Amino acid sequence: MIKRKFTSTLFLITLIAQGVLLGDFPKPTNTQKTDLTLPTPEEAVKGMSLPDGFKINCFASEPMIRQPIAMAFDDRNRLWVAECYTYAEARTNFDLKLRDRIVILEDVNGDGRADKKTIFHDDLQRLTGLTVGFGGVWATCAPNLLFIPDADQDDRPDGKPQVILDGWNDNSVRHNMVNGLKWGPDGWLYGRHGIQALSTVGPPGTPKEQRTQLKCSIWRIHPRTKKFEVVCEGTTNPWGHDWDEHGQLFFINTVIGHFWHGLPGAYFKRMYGQHFRTGLYGLIDQQGDHFHWDVGKEAAKDVKKKMSLSTDEAGGGHAHCGMMIYQGGQWPDKYKGKVFTANFHGRRINCDRIERSGAGYVAKHEPDFMKAKDLWFRGVEMDYDMDGTVFLLDWSDVGECHENDGIHRTSGRIYRITYGNQKPKKHNLVEKSSEELANLLGNPNQKIVRHSARLLHERSTTGAVDNRTIAILKNKKNGNATQTRLQGLWGLYTTGKMEEKDLIELMKDKDEHMRIWALKLLVDEGKASKGASRAFLEQAKSERSSLVRLHFASIMRNLSEQDRWKLTEILSGSQDLESDPVFPLMVWYGIEELIKGDPARSLKLAKRSKLKTLTEWIPRRIAE
Repeated sequence: MIKRKFTSTLFLITLIAQGVLLGDFPKPTNTQKTDLTLPTPEEAVKGMSLPDGFKINCFASEPMIRQPIAMAFDDRNRLWVAECYTYAEARTNFDLKLRDRIVILEDVNGDGRADKKTIFHDDLQRLTGLTVGFGGVWATCAPNLLFIPDADQDDRPDGKPQVILDGWNDNSVRHNMVNGLKWGPDGWLYGRHGIQALSTVGPPGTPKEQRTQLKCSIWRIHPRTKKFEVVCEGTTNPWGHDWDEHGQLFFINTVIGHFWHGLPGAYFKRMYGQHFRTGLYGLIDQQGDHFHWDVGKEAAKDVKKKMSLSTDEAGGGHAHCGMMIYQGGQWPDKYKGKVFTANFHGRRINCDRIERSGAGYVAKHEPDFMKAKDLWFRGVEMDYDMDGTVFLLDWSDVGECHENDGIHRTSGRIYRITYGNQKPKKHNLVEKSSEELANLLGNPNQKIVRHSARLLHERSTTGAVDNRTIAILKNKKNGNATQTRLQGLWGLYTTGKMEEKDLIELMKDKDEHMRIWALKLLVDEGKASKGASRAFLEQAKSERSSLVRLHFASIMRNLSEQDRWKLTEILSGSQDLESDPVFPLMVWYGIEELIKGDPARSLKLAKRSKLKTLTEWIPRRIAE
């Protein structure tokens, strides 16, 4: 066990150096009553079990960090953490006498522990998510999505937070609301929203009728255009999302199933209530083939009280917080591409493997990766850094989620999981040239890749991406390995060097994942052009990949009415996917809105269709 090397004196000096006075920030108080003693970080670590070869240590703990609810790494591999002190029991919802803050933690001496803390901003409330990019920090602080500028990257805000979006529900619930920010491979910023909070979102000053309504959903916003849209809808409380090596989006959820494929335009089962859109008739179930609690013998509400044998064997509980698809390049190959998620009540990290199934994917149960004996352990987020090291946020509380028993604000831990004798390395992508960043695409560590790609995206807005850099990206796109080709494609697209004609040509590529991303990017800004639509219809006629056909169904909402009809007529002949749990529903979502407008054409489609959803639901829709 590595001993703590920072001291309270050093901690104080760090705070003062940043111009922050200890007395300015409200002192956190606890309202939770418990007889359980909070173990020391060393005691907690001793009670954690991991597979052979792995090591875990406490990176930071109270008083250096408290109430950690979200995190993100910057381009120098430093850890940014959101401390949510305003989080409160159900009686008071959020305690607005308190404030939340964003802090930066660094391991200066390379011993695997944080020894420097910088307070970036300490005047926030309802802080549930953050990330860094495009000259500042993005933060979800309902009712607002904020951007805090720091263009010179001196860790001091350049000005007051800017409200990018407002209208997020800020009073219905504490933990089932807007949260989670991550950059997607397409250059958009993605976030999440829970079922109990109804939000009506738009830029400040947007009239109500022009705002977007959302509950349980995945959403995204473009950092330059500020275009905002819902990606997919349903489930209960998404609190973790990530992309696999092919750029497929997956997210986790609580209670009604934990694993979901984030297809644009999808409508998933909900814990309760109805979707805003009528006429759906059927909803997509989770893509996991298992639950992490015993649904046969135990109710979900009972899992929070104790772990029975059956619940323990299943995976510990139904509440999942934080999700990571490991692509860090440091752990053994057997863990590459697997899904890791913190199980809130089960005091562990669950593990799933993703397999192709039908037109989409299925998550298979793998042995739990980590178990903790610490009764205070409440994992809420996890991610890997540029070394491939995994960091795990621990809310450190004996209640929450279901237990409205008060708040323990003076605790919080961050754990660090490594394999072998790995030691931290220094990283600074900011100092690298655009050519160097382009050459990093294809790196085995996706964190390095994603940060490099985002930096290229940022630099392209100022003309700082030269022709030599673009040539490197083109070479990668035209290479052999699928993952590197995709990264080259994303880099070209986000830097504005992928024209429509190039994407249309890519629709004929031999690699199904390149074809998928060609069609996704052709509708990335909204409605497809006439040229793109012609390419879609031509390719769809001969397309054999079930996954590509699934994405054709996904983009139907981006086509004109006539082209939606034509594409549906093609996809409805997919008899091989008639029993698929997702594809027929996605086709239905794409055409349902047009059924009553053309009953004659609809009935002809129903008669010819090889999909029962269309055959049975079209007459039903017409009759309503």
